[in-house]
Amino acid sequence: MPAVSPTTLAFVRQHKDDDPLQLLLQQQHYPEVDMRMAAQQIEGRQQARSKWPTLHACEKVLYPQKLNREQSSSETSARYKTSLLESIHPHSTIADITGGMGIDSWLFAQRSAHVDYIEQDTTLVDIAIHNFAALGVTNIRCHCDDGIAWLHGNDSHYDTIYVDPSRRDSNGRRVQAFEDCTPNLLEHLDFLLSRCHLLMVKASPMTDLTAAIAQLRTVREIHIVAVDGECKEVLFLVDSVTTPQQMPIHCVDIHADHTFHNTFTRESEDAAAVCYASSVDRYLYEPNATLMKGGAFHSISSWYDAPQLGRATHLYTSSRLITDFPGRIFEVLNPVALNAKDVRRLLPDNRCHLLCKNYPVSTAVLRKQLRLEEGGDCHLIATRIGQVPIGLLCKRVFPAAPILP
Repeated sequence: MPAVSPTTLAFVRQHKDDDPLQLLLQQQHYPEVDMRMAAQQIEGRQQARSKWPTLHACEKVLYPQKLNREQSSSETSARYKTSLLESIHPHSTIADITGGMGIDSWLFAQRSAHVDYIEQDTTLVDIAIHNFAALGVTNIRCHCDDGIAWLHGNDSHYDTIYVDPSRRDSNGRRVQAFEDCTPNLLEHLDFLLSRCHLLMVKASPMTDLTAAIAQLRTVREIHIVAVDGECKEVLFLVDSVTTPQQMPIHCVDIHADHTFHNTFTRESEDAAAVCYASSVDRYLYEPNATLMKGGAFHSISSWYDAPQLGRATHLYTSSRLITDFPGRIFEVLNPVALNAKDVRRLLPDNRCHLLCKNYPVSTAVLRKQLRLEEGGDCHLIATRIGQVPIGLLCKRVFPAAPILP
């Protein structure tokens, strides 16, 4: 990364809340400023306000290009990953072999004796070295190299190796399968496991869990991590020695004031009593994205004593308000026939939030059929109970933040 001049850094501080695109258009008015670099830093700082608040508080931190920032872990999800290390190997040694922007390495270093950060992009390495120093981190060694090649070039053995394969191909298109990512984890799996006690693999939220478990062979745990309801990543902890008979799947949804953490196994899910509703009660529940991804559909019904509307309808109902339910809660106001005339009677301004769950047509198609606009205070849920399509006019319920472990 080229050196950022004091003039450009001063400009960044002065215009930290301005629109970077507008500043680029005004470049001719500031000939002494590297405006492209200034815009990159201003945009990075604005993104950091929510994604990396600790970095945002440190004015010395520099930010890479947009694609690198988008591919980086958020501070919240990286802190969760770091929390796993203490219970696995206290005071451990870690190799982050796909270092990127360095967010994970920075937080790993707070719980570990030593971290090796390896990244082959020289610009990212320069930024990471600068930022680690700005943040006062002294127990990370930075290496500019391909992570797999670097491991082959020495005989180091680690408590944990962390890998976050790039999910873009040579043409920049998104890919999901391990064999299409870089590095191809499956080609190097045995080698990586020979060099650590535990391999932590970050995968896309779109990853097929069943296929990944089979490919990684000795998965010890799975952690599905969401931030504010949005699924961000799937973590596979792969043990180099053994695999438990019943592999826990942790579904974690992190909010500012509480965290939902539900754990189940595929065996406990298969054994959970199946309970389906014959009618819709006062409250309706939509599980959070991590539980949907994990597939804890029978377990949810068992945990919260809330029948499911149908085998393929992943909504739940109860007559009592379950304030600690891990997902969205709705109060049912009225059943409604899903035709334009009946909907207009209940929604004279033709505005609502529409949700289709296991309904014969998509949300976009139904919205057009009913001539609805997005917005308002009500939710119209089109779904099925058993095999019967139904419409439910609802409002969101926001209970006080539950007290959760």
